[in-house]
Amino acid sequence: MLKLLRCVCFIASGCMALAFAAAAYLGALLPDTLRVADGESDVRIASLPFLSRQTDAQSAEAAASVSAGSSYNLSIALGGVIPVKTVRAQVVSRRVVNVCGMPFGIKMFADGAMIVGFSDIHTATGTANPAKAAGLAMGDVIKSVAGEPTKTNEDVAAALQSLEGAPAEVVYARGAQLYTTLLTAVYDEAAHAWRTGMWVRDSSAGIGTLTFVDPATSMFAGLGHSIHDTDTGQTVSLRSGEIVRVDITGVVKGAQGSPGELQGHFQNGAPAGTILANDESGVYGRVSTWLGGFEAEVALSQEIETGPALVYTTILGEEAEAYEVEIEKIALAGADPNRNMIIRVTDERLLAATGGIVQGMSGSPIVQNGRLAGAVTHVLVNDPTRGYAIFAENMLDSADAAARDAAA
Repeated sequence: MLKLLRCVCFIASGCMALAFAAAAYLGALLPDTLRVADGESDVRIASLPFLSRQTDAQSAEAAASVSAGSSYNLSIALGGVIPVKTVRAQVVSRRVVNVCGMPFGIKMFADGAMIVGFSDIHTATGTANPAKAAGLAMGDVIKSVAGEPTKTNEDVAAALQSLEGAPAEVVYARGAQLYTTLLTAVYDEAAHAWRTGMWVRDSSAGIGTLTFVDPATSMFAGLGHSIHDTDTGQTVSLRSGEIVRVDITGVVKGAQGSPGELQGHFQNGAPAGTILANDESGVYGRVSTWLGGFEAEVALSQEIETGPALVYTTILGEEAEAYEVEIEKIALAGADPNRNMIIRVTDERLLAATGGIVQGMSGSPIVQNGRLAGAVTHVLVNDPTRGYAIFAENMLDSADAAARDAAA
């Protein structure tokens, strides 16, 4: 009997150790902060259904009485019993936006001229590349030449021509840091001009998908990732920009190792809005014309679950249609800013037309259980039926921030 009792105790202690090890692992999957809806005491983490608020009726009742704008400590437990993690619960009001899914054209001017290439210059004494010799690199953004601000390609060219080969101090940005270097142009015998061997670009244009418009602020959100230079991959530092309506005229179908793309053209007429921000979670601004869509609440990240959902996107004209997708994976913590979910296209109509996710679909809104869950951001190149998505609440945060910055 004593032997049996020891065996039972050993098994019980082993089970407890496994349970606490599992709790530690699950704690790493949770963020430090969760949003909870005003007046809702029950906190369910849909992607981790075995986790819930630690059983405590008194604290649940207290949480239900906290108003939007407040916060409190929330204990998450395995099965409501074994503690996993205490997070900060931020109480928020439910937000309603207009879910879009239609294509939009982006015209954006950079805050400076970005170096997108180099070419050697033939001079009377041989070949030279002053820009490389000065330490400049692909992706650097020229801010000024000899004290003259250079916001456009033309500014850079004019400043260099006026110096006629005299050394000039150049201020440039590399990432978030500013640097200076000394640059001396050489005379290009073939072009009959002073050149430095660098190619610069000051603008970008392309097609993406609009995710939502917030009717309370007239702010729009799209893409789900930053607008970046096609040659350097660097995020374009925004000086000004606008969005226009687009007609999709065709699709290049995606295949393994070869991402497809939407093809279309910008419509004539007045811009549909002004771009105010370009960051890693998308492009944001204020609309000037009605862009349509339908109203839906924005889902909180913990409300999103693996399983069926709908993606709204446009593959012909400018009217969005709903297609079936499956949310396969959700990362509440530790994920890249715009890779919070992995989705898979299951709708045979969309697979037949596009092969899955193609370029230009970035920003296509994902709706689950009647709420806006997120937006498509990237395709998996080796499997175009699958791709990454961002939480809608993250894009709404960025839209709110852009509105505040514009008002400041």
